[in-house]
Order: sequence, then C-alpha cells, then structure tokens
Amino acid sequence: MKKTSIYLGVALLMGAGGCIKNDLPYPKVPQNILSIAAKGESSPASVDSTDCTATIYLEEQTDIQAVEFTEFTYTQGAECDKNLLEGTWDLSVPITIELSRYQSYQWMISAKQEIERYFTVAGQIGETIIDAVGHRIIVSVPEDANLSRLKITSIKLGPRDITELTPVYSAGSTIDLSSPRRIDVTAWGRAEDWTIYAQRVAQIVSTTAVDAWSMVIWAYGQGPADADNYFEYKEENAAEWTAVPKTDIIKKEGAFSCCIKHLKPLTKYVVRSRSGENTGNEVNVTTQATEILPDGSFEQWWLNGKIWCPWDENGERFWDTGNTGAATLGESNVKPSDYVPKGLTGKSAELRTEFKGIAGIGKLAAGSIYTGSYKKTDGTNGILDFGRPWTVRPTKLRGYYRYTTGAIDYSSKEREYLKGRNDTCSIYVALTDWTQPYEIRTNPAKRQLFDKNASYIIGYGELERGTSMDDYEEFEIEIKYRSTSATPRYIMITCASSKYGDYFTGSSSSVLYVDQLSLEYDY
Repeated sequence: MKKTSIYLGVALLMGAGGCIKNDLPYPKVPQNILSIAAKGESSPASVDSTDCTATIYLEEQTDIQAVEFTEFTYTQGAECDKNLLEGTWDLSVPITIELSRYQSYQWMISAKQEIERYFTVAGQIGETIIDAVGHRIIVSVPEDANLSRLKITSIKLGPRDITELTPVYSAGSTIDLSSPRRIDVTAWGRAEDWTIYAQRVAQIVSTTAVDAWSMVIWAYGQGPADADNYFEYKEENAAEWTAVPKTDIIKKEGAFSCCIKHLKPLTKYVVRSRSGENTGNEVNVTTQATEILPDGSFEQWWLNGKIWCPWDENGERFWDTGNTGAATLGESNVKPSDYVPKGLTGKSAELRTEFKGIAGIGKLAAGSIYTGSYKKTDGTNGILDFGRPWTVRPTKLRGYYRYTTGAIDYSSKEREYLKGRNDTCSIYVALTDWTQPYEIRTNPAKRQLFDKNASYIIGYGELERGTSMDDYEEFEIEIKYRSTSATPRYIMITCASSKYGDYFTGSSSSVLYVDQLSLEYDY
C-alpha cells in the first residue's frame, strides 16, 4: 500500500468527475479499484482514482506478457467485465476493464518493468547509449580505436539469469564493430533482434550538462573510461580554477559527474571537464536564490471556534491540519504547545492520535500538519489540497521532534494485522511537478493518496520512528532527487503522529511534537 502525504482520522469525499462514461439518471457513485497485486512485483501497485488508472511494477525476471494477478478488489456492489484473477494477462500494452454500477467507469491497467542493461568496451568514451525500445546499443570510442577488435568489459542485455545471447558474448570477449553487429537476446522463450553500433568521436572530453541550484552545482561530462576524469570550476571573473575533489567524482563507464558544494546563491560560475591533460568545453551558469520555509517555527496560531489553525488570523496560510475534519467528532488534535526544545522559546506543534466519537462510535484521527489547505467538509468526510508553490531545490529538511508511541489499538479492517505493534510517526518532504495542488481523499471507496514513487515526484526524503523519546532530538532529512535538471513547482511537507492514519490505524497514546523546521541548500 502507498504512504500518503497526510494522515487523517476522517474519511475524504471524492468529486463526481473523473472517467464517467455515461450519464444515467441515477446517483453518480464512482466505481474504483481498491487493491490490485500480481506475482513477481518489484513494489506495490499504485491506483489513481482520478484518472482511473492502476500501475503494476514488475521485477525484471517476471514475464510481462504472462502476468498472474493475486489480488483484485473494487467498490462493493460494482460489476467488472473481466475476472483478472483467472489466467494470465499480457501487460506489454495496457489493458482496460469496465466497472459498472449506475454508470460505467473505464479503467486502464498497465505495467512498468525496469530491466538493467549494460554494454561497455575498453577505452570507450562516455556512457553507452541503450535504446530498449529500438533494440539499439551505441558505444563511442576514440578516433584511433581498432573497431574490428574491441574488448567487451561488461555486458547484460536482458533479465538476469534467464537471458541467452546469440552469438555468445561475455566480459573479456572481443567483438568486431567495424560494421553494425546483430545479436539475438532471448528470454521467456522469445528472441529480440538487437544491433550494436560503434562510433568514433574526435573530442576526448566534454562537459555534457551543468545544473545550477542555490548553493550547489551538478556537473556531467564524458571522457575515456580508463582516464583520470574530473571537473574544475570558478566564479565568472576569477583568475584561478578550483578542481573538484576526486572523492566527489562519480564515474560510470566513460561518463562522470559531481556535485560542487559550498557555493554562493545568485552568483555566476564557470564549469569545465578535464581528462588528464585534455580540457573540455566551458559552461556558464548562475546559481538560484534560497527561500526560507514560511512559519517553520510554528509560532502563528489562532482558534477558530474549536479548530486550532497554524497561521496568523490575518496572515497568509502556508500550513494546515486535519483539525477541521477531526472537529466534526470532537476537539482539535493538533494544537500549539509551550513544550519546545531546550534553549528555545515560543510554540511548537503538538500532534496527537485520538479516537474521535461518541459512545465508542467514531474513527481514529491521527494528528497531522502539512503544507497545503483543508479544502472542504461534507458530513465527516473531507477533501484536502496538498502542496504549496515552490521553485527552488533544497537539499535537506531540518528540525526538532519528540515522539511518544504506544501499541496500535485501533485499526481499519485492512490494517488489522498491525494491532499490538508499536505505532510509528512520519515526517517527510517532497518536491513535485504538480501544476496545481494535489487532491487527497482517504475514503476507502474513493481513496486518492500521495505516492512517493509516483512520476510527479522530483525529490523526496523521509523520517520514521516507532520508539518513544525522552526529549526533543534534532533531525536532518536529506532530499534525494530523481533529476538534477528538473525544476519543482510545489513543495509538500507532512508530519504525522501515526504513519497509517489514512487507514484509521494507530495508537491512541501516540504524540508527536515538531518545531523549528527549516530548509538547507548545501550538503
């Protein structure tokens, strides 16, 4: 199941849009896939009820043309036109199913499969280009290389342990690439026709890309695989170049990269690659500004009836909580507190997991605070907007926290197996490419949750803890980015007293305090 960006103890209501195919005069009740799983998964499937899509992630040894589903559930009362639990299914292209009740909903089910492939030769320049769709391999070598006798230093073109190559090649083999070389790659009894090409390049070393953040620069280059490859940099008008420490250079085949640290924001720099005595092209860049995380000290609160709001009554809202939903069944479970880290003054945020209800009828509410806003409430259901606009790239989230946990004593049916285990708190940060706030819903029949593995994630970092603490401790979460060139549009930060609060699961003894959250831009 997916971890979400907010942990509420209230259900969330889905709008009636999406993928409705017809418009009969009956109630518009979305029919959703609730769970789906298959043999040979590399990670749990993701389900998006807004787009009506489900994605299966497969291990590289799993036959994508013969996928066997092990779990498939959908909205109670709906009818499905296909029984996915029978037989095997070809997911090399997406399949569609139809869920019907009052209206029909077309769902698309697809599979993603990452197969590690590599091919290198001695003395090559740069990284090998592997085109898995076109079944092409392109390797670059110096102008004076003997293409008829290139030595293979590594080769893997299909799923591990089950792939056969014809002709047979392995590390140490000699290959003639004076003309394109065809090779059959066979797995699961199916052969693919691949072609290997070699091209000569005149430039020994080159700077292929430079990405400037606020206080660091990422540099990429290519040169001979067996050479001494590195980078140099300087401020635009400086006379002397500074070499990046060799320990900071990351090498892969003939490609190399680095992170240049401890730089100044809003400053012009020049970066170039080096390979032995050879110098690559120079690239001019300007670092970005830094941005302060608004109200990360949680000093601004006001009481709106019985709902505590983490912003100044007359100021702009950056953070919000699940209090609006929790207050439909009781008091706010996220409040300001005078309990702060030693040596500091002011307020902190106190997040409690509590059962909300009357005479034992109700729901568990996990305390949570997040960047975004509580959108609206319908009955005891709510809709949240996640994220705030953000365009710079921090490297770390820092702050203080203290956590008291207890045995999980409330759970949803699907998380019943967690009862008796220690509850876990969660703090995470994500940079995304959303074009608008991301809508969150936790109603099991209409669930839409945050997925840290989704394609909209540019950078992500998290902290989880399932043991109690005696006092505040400082934490630091490093943000790992999928791409150094992608620019975020939104930032999402969430702190929750119960990791599985979205599933109404946690301990009524759990309390999380957070204070002094801030962003860093250097390593």
